Amino acid sequence: MRDPYKILGVKRDAGQDEIKAAWRNMAKAVHPDHNQGDPTASARFAEIGRAYETLKDPKKRSLFDNATRMAEAKANEGTIMQQRQAAREAAVRAKAAQANAERVMEELARAAAQKAAADAAKQQKTGTAEPPEEMIERIFGTQARAAAGGGRAQGFTAGAAKRPDAEPATSDKQPDAGKAEAEQQASEDAAAQASAVMQPLSLLTSLVRRFTGSSAAAPEKAPDQFVTKTVTVDEVIKGSWVTVDLGEGRDIGFALAAGTTEGHQVRLKGQGHKLAGMQRGDAVVSIHIATDERFTVNGFDLHTALPVTIENAVLGTEARIESPNGPITVTIPAWSGSDKTIRLQGQGLANAEGGRGDLLVELRIMLWEKPDDKVTDLMRSMKNGLFL
Repeated sequence: MRDPYKILGVKRDAGQDEIKAAWRNMAKAVHPDHNQGDPTASARFAEIGRAYETLKDPKKRSLFDNATRMAEAKANEGTIMQQRQAAREAAVRAKAAQANAERVMEELARAAAQKAAADAAKQQKTGTAEPPEEMIERIFGTQARAAAGGGRAQGFTAGAAKRPDAEPATSDKQPDAGKAEAEQQASEDAAAQASAVMQPLSLLTSLVRRFTGSSAAAPEKAPDQFVTKTVTVDEVIKGSWVTVDLGEGRDIGFALAAGTTEGHQVRLKGQGHKLAGMQRGDAVVSIHIATDERFTVNGFDLHTALPVTIENAVLGTEARIESPNGPITVTIPAWSGSDKTIRLQGQGLANAEGGRGDLLVELRIMLWEKPDDKVTDLMRSMKNGLFL
């Protein structure tokens, strides 16, 4: 039956006189005698009559109003549950998006480091890197570089001092002979000092050259490939073997291990993108749990709704519900409202630490499909403070 208020075009708080006037006007307008060419006139006239019969009787009107409020409350409750579920899913998606962004930043940092290492190796190979001799000079100074370079500068000076004069000595140059011998002795002393530091610094230079020239940079790794796999709650509970499509005709399977939940990621080594001259990247599979009629996933906890009638909510009862391990019996305490949640420990999803989440049973107070006069009278008496 349609809403009688809408049929007569009156508000819900309309008085009896307003309802009666609206009924007369509409009945006169749609009367079959005045609308003989309209085949729907009789049906519309009968509908207006039923609407008036409902609203003119205070008892029938009260029953209809109560039923309407109950239906609206039930619809609002369903909307609230949907909003809560949407909020949970949005939070999970936001967390997964943040994790993906962090991984992308890590991949970029790693790629930059690998590129820097490759550039350094290329410079070493082409000889553009800092030579060991210059490194020794930068650390120990110019004289150490000369010694580390094999004493070339000092050797050349000593050789020049030792080289005999090609011209014969004359009597007028004999006074300079003592000075020449003194210079030669000073050069030999300098060469001896350079030779004393040349051997240890040459060894150090050799080690630097070996360490900087013999290492080869590892090939750069290709970026990871990110995909999403949708699974069911039953597959997560059973730890089933699932396959994921990686594109290019490649499918790979893996088991849903303990610790799998919404947003969980599985890294498959060497199964990602393949690029020429680079190591194959990894495949990162993000797990998405499909909507289930029985359970709602929140981390490793499972949520389920249990409809309870008014008398069972007031008096308490036992009910059979579905759990991940099969049907179980749950005890509903007396005087339990819709805000009551019963937590069954260890009945959720398995985590990576060897434990399990919980199963949370959320009670939903349900009314009968048809209004009950006795219950209605009791509620009216309680509302007005007339306790029998």
